[in-house]
Amino acid sequence: MSDSVRVVRVPTVADLEAAWKVISGHLAPTPLNTAYTDGPPIALKLESLQPTGSFKVRGALNALAAVPRDVPVITASSGNHGLGIAFAAGLTGRAATVVVSRNASPAKVSALRASGIDLIQAGESFDDAEAYALRRAVEGAYYVSTYNDPYVIAGQATIGYELDEQLAGDVTVVCGVGGGGLAAGLGLWRSRRPNARVVAVEPEASTAMSTAVRTGRRVDVEVGDTLADGIAGNIEPGSVTIDLVAEHVDDLVTVTEAEIREAMRYLAARRGVIAEGSGAVGVAALLAGKVPAQGTPVAVVTGRNIALPTLAGILAG
Repeated sequence: MSDSVRVVRVPTVADLEAAWKVISGHLAPTPLNTAYTDGPPIALKLESLQPTGSFKVRGALNALAAVPRDVPVITASSGNHGLGIAFAAGLTGRAATVVVSRNASPAKVSALRASGIDLIQAGESFDDAEAYALRRAVEGAYYVSTYNDPYVIAGQATIGYELDEQLAGDVTVVCGVGGGGLAAGLGLWRSRRPNARVVAVEPEASTAMSTAVRTGRRVDVEVGDTLADGIAGNIEPGSVTIDLVAEHVDDLVTVTEAEIREAMRYLAARRGVIAEGSGAVGVAALLAGKVPAQGTPVAVVTGRNIALPTLAGILAG
């Protein structure tokens, strides 16, 4: 990843209010599933039921609503953010370019091709794809980061605004974290809801955020293979999400690949919910007892976009 640092504005609570007006005008609230009859009382915020299969459509819509129409848009994605950009571009009638790595999830690449978006595959990892997209952005495009963007962060925070209407009392919201767009957004939302806690979860194979928060600076970490490919990778230099997560997120925990698999099986067999690996890490942390819940524990099931053969292998045990 390049060591150059982009200047990115830090979002505020006012940005969240503006994003809520945009998102509530385009997307119906996702359900809060509390249909548990036995086992742990985990409420599920089903972002997997978004039209693109992932919460990323929130930030994408908010960003494209904010960028002038005559400015080209480019992004890098492991899949779900790109699908959100494609959906938002179609909804707003504008063009956009999505860059993914050559080893991105086949299910997500197939969906991106079907969307009609301008799709480029570059490099062997998300870091490579992001570096390519950032180089292209220097030529005059607006780079919509999957996490390091004030409009994207504010868009993701609108999950919290829906929870305000769906759940009263104390709440502990548990979500996955990679670059930190969702965790930072929910952390900002938490700053205006005093009876809420936010806990972010990483796979053990990719711990860029917890390393950055622990050391006080961005550090390149080794990224291993993980089912939670949507939140794997290093963080852009200078990302505003690091300080936001450090200030506003209550805890960071990690989960193993075995715990992610168990959470995916639990969701399918016990709750009737299909989740990709990154969408299940919050549930994994709760099932493993790694998150002491204050009030109602809510796991954000962030996405469902997983290749069927992969899902079948996990469910078969």
